[in-house]
Amino acid sequence: MIALVSHAATVVGERQACEALAVSRATYDRHKAPMYSHPTRPRSGGRALAQAEREAVLATLHEPRFVDLAVPQIHAQLLDEGKHPCSLRTMYRILDAAGENRERRDIRRIANATKPELLATKPNELWSWDITKLHGPTKWTYFYLYVIIDVFSRYVVGWMVATRESKVLARKLIAETCAKQGIKPGQLTLHADRGSSMRSKPVALLLADLGVTKTHSRPHVSNDNPYSESHFKTFKFRPDFPKRFGSLEHARGFCGDFFPWYNCEHHHSGLAMLTPHDVHHGLIDERLALRNAALRTAYELHPERFPNGPPAAKRPPDQVWIVGVYTVAGRSDGDGRTGSSVSQRNSKMLRPCARQEPTTVSIRSTNRRPRSDRVACDLRRHITAGRIARSARLFVGSTPSTRTNVKRCCLTFKMPFTNV
Repeated sequence: MIALVSHAATVVGERQACEALAVSRATYDRHKAPMYSHPTRPRSGGRALAQAEREAVLATLHEPRFVDLAVPQIHAQLLDEGKHPCSLRTMYRILDAAGENRERRDIRRIANATKPELLATKPNELWSWDITKLHGPTKWTYFYLYVIIDVFSRYVVGWMVATRESKVLARKLIAETCAKQGIKPGQLTLHADRGSSMRSKPVALLLADLGVTKTHSRPHVSNDNPYSESHFKTFKFRPDFPKRFGSLEHARGFCGDFFPWYNCEHHHSGLAMLTPHDVHHGLIDERLALRNAALRTAYELHPERFPNGPPAAKRPPDQVWIVGVYTVAGRSDGDGRTGSSVSQRNSKMLRPCARQEPTTVSIRSTNRRPRSDRVACDLRRHITAGRIARSARLFVGSTPSTRTNVKRCCLTFKMPFTNV
């Protein structure tokens, strides 16, 4: 554009050329002026260490007596010896240039946990469960409320109030709830946080036997189980919620009144103001037909009150997910792909580990002696979830009982194994 203005300026002049081509005169003058570069002065100012001095400092830092000391400790010790090869910051610069400015201890590196991306498109496909405390009659006394909620319909499928938090009670509640809802193997995913009862062996073995996939929230992340937490807020913010429960029967009586109200009478804002009972039992079309009839009657009586045309009742969402990023209205999802809906891209619920990995379990002997029952429990759970290769390194042990249990699980699930 500047070259075009320069060519036109030789014919009609600079002002007319700039006005005709909509170019600012200041921009044209700036490009026409010669480029001026300021002289740069050396950054060191003559104070930088010579290469031989830098090598001497690095050799000092490599001395065996300094191998386990931090740089400030080394600098202070050299000063006590009457030596000052360089400043503290220069030592850091020399180590950084040599690629040695890092954590020098051999500590365990914690990898970033994967977000649980779980999708539900129908009832009894994704459940969430949690445990909350209820204040007892005196200070420091509590009752424990176990609640299992269907994520898609927000329907409470199972609950229990007990005097303690127990993995045995949790196992019993989950088993009875799955039997009551008629859960089939491979149908359900059960999501929870990382509490002791949620990660216990009895619960893991039960879910493996039932064919239920178990997922957990990320460590130290409080918002990976939002549906259970939101339900507890609705529960505890009721006007008649007592400050303390006088007895276990009092707590069970209150919950016995609350959960039928919540399931059958509470119009949930996340379900287009339908009740969880309507969504869970497939009564959406029936309820929406009644609402649309009422809106249609109101529109026929007073059409002037509806400037945007006949109103229509809103439908609840067809897809409900935990944490995951999905395509909405043609936008790109977390993988950079675009589409109209998640169901078109993946007809089944997204699993936290959907990659197809090798199915050979390796038993490697080490000095560690993990408990054989824990190894067998983890192996059964990971085989059921289809995550063999990622967890194969967990199944290590040198005891005969460990090898026997691992082989027995592999044979049960018809999985090959290798002794290393």
